[in-house]
Amino acid sequence: MDLFTGVVFYSGQQSSNSLVDFVTNALRPLDGIFSPQPDDDPWFQKCFIRSIKPFLTRENKKLSNDTRTWWRKMQNDRSTANFSEVVEKLFQVIPDADLYPERHGTCAVVGNSGNLKRSRYGAVIDSSDIIIRMNMALTSGYEEDVGNRTTYHVMYPESAIDLENATRFLLIPFKTLDLQWLPGAVTTGTNITFSYLPLRQKIKANKDLVLVLNPVFMKYVHESWLDNQGKYPSTGFMALILALHICDEVNVYGFGEDKDGNWHHYWETLTNRKLRTGLHNGSYEYNVTVKLSEIHKLQIHKGFH
Repeated sequence: MDLFTGVVFYSGQQSSNSLVDFVTNALRPLDGIFSPQPDDDPWFQKCFIRSIKPFLTRENKKLSNDTRTWWRKMQNDRSTANFSEVVEKLFQVIPDADLYPERHGTCAVVGNSGNLKRSRYGAVIDSSDIIIRMNMALTSGYEEDVGNRTTYHVMYPESAIDLENATRFLLIPFKTLDLQWLPGAVTTGTNITFSYLPLRQKIKANKDLVLVLNPVFMKYVHESWLDNQGKYPSTGFMALILALHICDEVNVYGFGEDKDGNWHHYWETLTNRKLRTGLHNGSYEYNVTVKLSEIHKLQIHKGFH
Protein backbone atom coordinates (compact mmCIF):
# COMPACT_ATOMS: atom_id res chain seq x y z
CA MET A 1 0.00 0.00 0.00
CA ASP A 2 1.32 3.41 -0.94
CA LEU A 3 1.91 5.79 1.92
CA PHE A 4 0.76 9.37 1.81
CA THR A 5 2.09 12.79 2.63
CA GLY A 6 -0.91 14.90 1.75
CA VAL A 7 -4.68 14.58 1.88
CA VAL A 8 -7.33 17.00 0.68
CA PHE A 9 -10.60 17.08 2.63
CA TYR A 10 -13.73 18.58 1.19
CA SER A 11 -16.84 19.46 3.21
CA GLY A 12 -19.16 19.71 0.24
CA GLN A 13 -18.71 23.50 0.03
CA GLN A 14 -16.33 25.13 -2.41
CA SER A 15 -14.21 28.20 -1.83
CA SER A 16 -14.10 30.91 -4.47
CA ASN A 17 -11.51 30.81 -7.24
CA SER A 18 -8.38 32.73 -6.41
CA LEU A 19 -4.71 32.88 -7.19
CA VAL A 20 -4.12 30.77 -4.07
CA ASP A 21 -6.45 28.06 -5.40
CA PHE A 22 -4.77 28.19 -8.82
CA VAL A 23 -1.25 27.86 -7.38
CA THR A 24 -2.28 25.08 -5.01
CA ASN A 25 -4.04 23.06 -7.71
CA ALA A 26 -1.24 23.63 -10.22
CA LEU A 27 1.24 22.00 -7.86
CA ARG A 28 -0.89 18.90 -7.26
CA PRO A 29 -0.61 15.68 -9.28
CA LEU A 30 -2.82 15.93 -12.37
CA ASP A 31 -4.48 12.61 -11.64
CA GLY A 32 -5.64 13.89 -8.26
CA ILE A 33 -7.76 16.85 -9.42
CA PHE A 34 -11.47 16.29 -8.93
CA SER A 35 -14.59 18.09 -7.82
CA PRO A 36 -15.93 17.56 -4.29
CA GLN A 37 -19.03 15.40 -4.11
CA PRO A 38 -22.26 16.12 -2.19
CA ASP A 39 -22.49 14.76 1.35
CA ASP A 40 -24.72 11.89 0.23
CA ASP A 41 -22.64 8.87 1.20
CA PRO A 42 -24.41 6.93 4.01
CA TRP A 43 -21.19 6.18 5.89
CA PHE A 44 -20.06 9.80 5.69
CA GLN A 45 -23.47 11.04 6.83
CA LYS A 46 -23.32 8.66 9.78
CA CYS A 47 -19.80 9.73 10.83
CA PHE A 48 -19.93 13.47 10.22
CA ILE A 49 -21.99 15.35 12.83
CA ARG A 50 -21.92 19.02 11.93
CA SER A 51 -23.64 20.15 15.14
CA ILE A 52 -20.73 19.01 17.36
CA LYS A 53 -19.00 22.03 18.95
CA PRO A 54 -15.22 21.60 18.56
CA PHE A 55 -14.10 24.17 21.13
CA LEU A 56 -14.65 24.28 24.88
CA THR A 57 -16.50 27.35 26.23
CA ARG A 58 -18.26 28.35 29.43
CA GLU A 59 -21.54 27.64 27.68
CA ASN A 60 -20.72 24.01 26.89
CA LYS A 61 -18.42 23.24 29.83
CA LYS A 62 -20.81 20.76 31.44
CA LEU A 63 -19.94 17.22 30.40
CA SER A 64 -22.36 14.32 30.47
CA ASN A 65 -21.44 11.43 32.76
CA ASP A 66 -20.74 9.28 29.72
CA THR A 67 -18.35 11.83 28.17
CA ARG A 68 -16.60 12.54 31.45
CA THR A 69 -16.07 8.82 32.11
CA TRP A 70 -14.60 8.30 28.63
CA TRP A 71 -12.38 11.37 28.89
CA ARG A 72 -10.98 10.43 32.32
CA LYS A 73 -10.06 6.94 31.09
CA MET A 74 -7.79 8.25 28.33
CA GLN A 75 -4.86 8.88 30.66
CA ASN A 76 -6.24 7.39 33.88
CA ASP A 77 -7.25 10.78 35.27
CA ARG A 78 -7.74 10.43 39.04
CA SER A 79 -8.17 14.14 39.76
CA THR A 80 -10.81 15.01 42.35
CA ALA A 81 -11.07 18.62 41.13
CA ASN A 82 -14.47 19.89 40.05
CA PHE A 83 -14.40 20.09 36.25
CA SER A 84 -16.67 23.15 36.03
CA GLU A 85 -14.57 25.04 38.57
CA VAL A 86 -11.37 24.20 36.70
CA VAL A 87 -12.90 25.44 33.45
CA GLU A 88 -14.17 28.61 35.16
CA LYS A 89 -10.63 29.45 36.32
CA LEU A 90 -9.38 28.72 32.83
CA PHE A 91 -11.75 31.24 31.23
CA GLN A 92 -10.66 33.93 33.63
CA VAL A 93 -7.42 33.92 31.62
CA ILE A 94 -8.23 32.83 28.05
CA PRO A 95 -11.09 34.18 25.88
CA ASP A 96 -14.55 33.14 27.04
CA ALA A 97 -16.25 33.89 23.74
CA ASP A 98 -16.89 31.07 21.32
CA LEU A 99 -14.01 31.69 18.92
CA TYR A 100 -15.34 29.25 16.35
CA PRO A 101 -13.92 30.94 13.26
CA GLU A 102 -15.68 31.93 10.11
CA ARG A 103 -15.47 29.07 7.64
CA HIS A 104 -12.03 28.91 6.06
CA GLY A 105 -11.22 28.24 2.42
CA THR A 106 -8.02 26.24 1.95
CA CYS A 107 -6.43 24.72 5.06
CA ALA A 108 -3.21 22.74 5.43
CA VAL A 109 -2.88 20.30 8.31
CA VAL A 110 0.82 19.55 8.62
CA GLY A 111 1.84 16.41 10.46
CA ASN A 112 5.37 15.52 11.54
CA SER A 113 6.07 12.31 9.63
CA GLY A 114 9.47 11.55 8.18
CA ASN A 115 7.74 11.17 4.81
CA LEU A 116 7.95 14.98 4.50
CA LYS A 117 11.71 14.82 4.00
CA ARG A 118 12.63 15.97 0.48
CA SER A 119 8.93 16.38 -0.37
CA ARG A 120 9.33 20.08 -1.31
CA TYR A 121 5.74 20.77 -0.18
CA GLY A 122 6.71 24.01 1.57
CA ALA A 123 5.44 26.41 -1.12
CA VAL A 124 2.11 24.59 -1.45
CA ILE A 125 1.63 24.53 2.33
CA ASP A 126 2.41 28.23 2.69
CA SER A 127 -0.08 29.09 -0.09
CA SER A 128 -2.98 27.87 2.09
CA ASP A 129 -5.33 30.30 3.82
CA ILE A 130 -4.91 28.50 7.16
CA ILE A 131 -2.02 26.28 8.32
CA ILE A 132 -2.33 23.90 11.28
CA ARG A 133 0.75 22.34 12.87
CA MET A 134 1.07 20.16 15.93
CA ASN A 135 3.21 19.24 18.91
CA MET A 136 6.94 19.90 18.53
CA ALA A 137 6.80 20.74 14.81
CA LEU A 138 9.86 22.60 13.54
CA THR A 139 9.94 24.88 10.52
CA SER A 140 13.33 26.61 10.74
CA GLY A 141 15.70 24.75 8.45
CA TYR A 142 12.90 22.69 6.90
CA GLU A 143 11.01 25.42 5.04
CA GLU A 144 11.42 23.82 1.61
CA ASP A 145 9.57 20.70 2.77
CA VAL A 146 7.11 22.00 5.39
CA GLY A 147 6.77 25.77 4.85
CA ASN A 148 7.11 28.36 7.61
CA ARG A 149 3.65 29.85 8.27
CA THR A 150 1.48 28.70 11.19
CA THR A 151 -2.07 29.78 12.03
CA TYR A 152 -3.07 27.17 14.60
CA HIS A 153 -0.62 25.09 16.66
CA VAL A 154 -2.16 22.03 18.31
CA MET A 155 -0.39 20.87 21.48
CA TYR A 156 -0.83 19.32 24.91
CA PRO A 157 1.34 20.22 27.94
CA GLU A 158 3.91 17.48 27.40
CA SER A 159 4.50 18.61 23.80
CA ALA A 160 4.28 22.39 24.31
CA ILE A 161 6.74 24.73 22.62
CA ASP A 162 7.02 28.52 22.26
CA LEU A 163 4.77 30.11 19.63
CA GLU A 164 4.74 33.32 17.63
CA ASN A 165 2.44 36.03 19.01
CA ALA A 166 0.03 35.75 16.05
CA THR A 167 -0.33 31.97 16.26
CA ARG A 168 -3.39 30.44 17.91
CA PHE A 169 -2.55 27.82 20.56
CA LEU A 170 -5.10 24.99 20.45
CA LEU A 171 -4.80 22.81 23.56
CA ILE A 172 -5.92 19.20 23.38
CA PRO A 173 -6.73 18.32 27.01
CA PHE A 174 -6.19 14.66 27.81
CA LYS A 175 -6.77 15.09 31.55
CA THR A 176 -7.86 17.63 34.19
CA LEU A 177 -4.22 18.53 34.93
CA ASP A 178 -3.84 19.86 31.39
CA LEU A 179 -6.61 22.41 31.99
CA GLN A 180 -5.09 23.38 35.34
CA TRP A 181 -1.63 23.81 33.76
CA LEU A 182 -2.76 26.12 30.95
CA PRO A 183 -3.66 29.44 32.69
CA GLY A 184 -0.32 29.80 34.44
CA ALA A 185 1.71 28.47 31.53
CA VAL A 186 0.55 31.26 29.19
CA THR A 187 0.85 34.04 31.80
CA THR A 188 3.20 34.28 34.79
CA GLY A 189 4.15 30.63 35.09
CA THR A 190 2.48 27.56 36.59
CA ASN A 191 3.39 25.51 39.65
CA ILE A 192 2.36 22.34 37.78
CA THR A 193 5.66 21.08 36.43
CA PHE A 194 5.20 17.31 36.11
CA SER A 195 2.63 14.81 34.86
CA TYR A 196 4.00 11.60 33.36
CA LEU A 197 6.77 13.81 31.93
CA PRO A 198 8.32 17.10 33.06
CA LEU A 199 6.22 20.11 32.02
CA ARG A 200 7.37 23.58 31.05
CA GLN A 201 6.49 26.13 33.71
CA LYS A 202 5.86 28.81 31.11
CA ILE A 203 5.62 29.02 27.32
CA LYS A 204 5.47 31.93 24.89
CA ALA A 205 1.91 32.06 23.58
CA ASN A 206 -0.68 34.78 23.15
CA LYS A 207 -3.26 34.11 25.87
CA ASP A 208 -5.87 36.02 23.87
CA LEU A 209 -5.62 33.51 21.02
CA VAL A 210 -5.86 30.30 23.06
CA LEU A 211 -8.49 27.68 22.23
CA VAL A 212 -9.25 24.38 23.98
CA LEU A 213 -10.61 21.32 22.17
CA ASN A 214 -13.89 20.13 23.66
CA PRO A 215 -13.74 16.63 25.24
CA VAL A 216 -17.13 16.04 23.60
CA PHE A 217 -15.45 16.54 20.21
CA MET A 218 -12.59 14.22 21.16
CA LYS A 219 -15.06 11.47 22.09
CA TYR A 220 -16.98 12.04 18.86
CA VAL A 221 -13.80 11.53 16.80
CA HIS A 222 -12.99 8.31 18.65
CA GLU A 223 -16.46 6.81 18.43
CA SER A 224 -17.88 8.13 15.18
CA TRP A 225 -14.80 8.14 12.97
CA LEU A 226 -12.58 5.46 14.53
CA ASP A 227 -15.23 3.07 15.88
CA ASN A 228 -13.41 3.10 19.25
CA GLN A 229 -10.20 1.70 17.74
CA GLY A 230 -7.09 2.49 19.80
CA LYS A 231 -7.28 3.92 23.30
CA TYR A 232 -7.93 7.39 21.90
CA PRO A 233 -7.32 9.28 18.62
CA SER A 234 -3.94 10.74 17.76
CA THR A 235 -3.40 14.49 17.95
CA GLY A 236 -3.02 14.56 14.18
CA PHE A 237 -6.25 12.72 13.46
CA MET A 238 -8.22 14.99 15.80
CA ALA A 239 -6.73 18.04 14.06
CA LEU A 240 -7.64 16.50 10.73
CA ILE A 241 -11.31 15.96 11.65
CA LEU A 242 -11.44 19.44 13.19
CA ALA A 243 -10.29 20.88 9.87
CA LEU A 244 -13.02 18.94 8.11
CA HIS A 245 -15.51 20.83 10.29
CA ILE A 246 -14.14 24.34 9.73
CA CYS A 247 -12.65 24.32 6.22
CA ASP A 248 -13.96 24.03 2.69
CA GLU A 249 -10.80 22.27 1.53
CA VAL A 250 -8.16 20.67 3.72
CA ASN A 251 -4.75 19.52 2.57
CA VAL A 252 -3.04 17.15 4.97
CA TYR A 253 0.71 16.61 4.83
CA GLY A 254 3.15 14.49 6.80
CA PHE A 255 0.89 11.76 8.16
CA GLY A 256 1.68 8.04 8.31
CA GLU A 257 4.82 6.01 7.80
CA ASP A 258 7.73 6.97 5.62
CA LYS A 259 8.41 5.22 2.32
CA ASP A 260 10.18 2.37 4.15
CA GLY A 261 7.39 1.79 6.67
CA ASN A 262 9.09 3.59 9.56
CA TRP A 263 7.46 5.96 12.06
CA HIS A 264 9.60 8.99 12.91
CA HIS A 265 9.68 12.81 12.71
CA TYR A 266 11.02 14.69 9.72
CA TRP A 267 13.56 16.61 11.84
CA GLU A 268 15.01 13.43 13.38
CA THR A 269 17.59 10.96 12.17
CA LEU A 270 15.98 7.54 12.07
CA THR A 271 17.63 5.29 14.65
CA ASN A 272 14.81 2.99 15.78
CA ARG A 273 13.06 1.08 13.00
CA LYS A 274 10.76 -0.68 15.45
CA LEU A 275 8.77 2.38 16.55
CA ARG A 276 5.00 2.05 16.20
CA THR A 277 2.00 4.28 16.95
CA GLY A 278 1.54 3.23 20.59
CA LEU A 279 -1.89 3.99 22.00
CA HIS A 280 -3.21 5.14 18.62
CA ASN A 281 -4.31 2.77 15.87
CA GLY A 282 -2.37 4.43 13.06
CA SER A 283 -3.35 1.83 10.49
CA TYR A 284 -7.05 2.27 11.23
CA GLU A 285 -6.74 6.06 11.05
CA TYR A 286 -5.04 5.70 7.67
CA ASN A 287 -7.73 3.31 6.42
CA VAL A 288 -10.44 5.82 7.36
CA THR A 289 -8.56 8.39 5.30
CA VAL A 290 -8.41 5.98 2.35
CA LYS A 291 -12.15 5.33 2.64
CA LEU A 292 -12.84 9.06 2.53
CA SER A 293 -10.73 9.20 -0.61
CA GLU A 294 -12.70 6.39 -2.22
CA ILE A 295 -15.96 8.27 -1.78
CA HIS A 296 -14.35 11.47 -3.09
CA LYS A 297 -14.34 13.38 0.18
CA LEU A 298 -10.57 13.86 0.07
CA GLN A 299 -7.56 13.53 -2.14
CA ILE A 300 -4.48 11.56 -1.17
CA HIS A 301 -1.09 12.93 -2.28
CA LYS A 302 2.03 10.85 -2.63
CA GLY A 303 5.06 12.04 -0.70
CA PHE A 304 8.75 11.60 -1.46
CA HIS A 305 9.53 8.09 -2.78
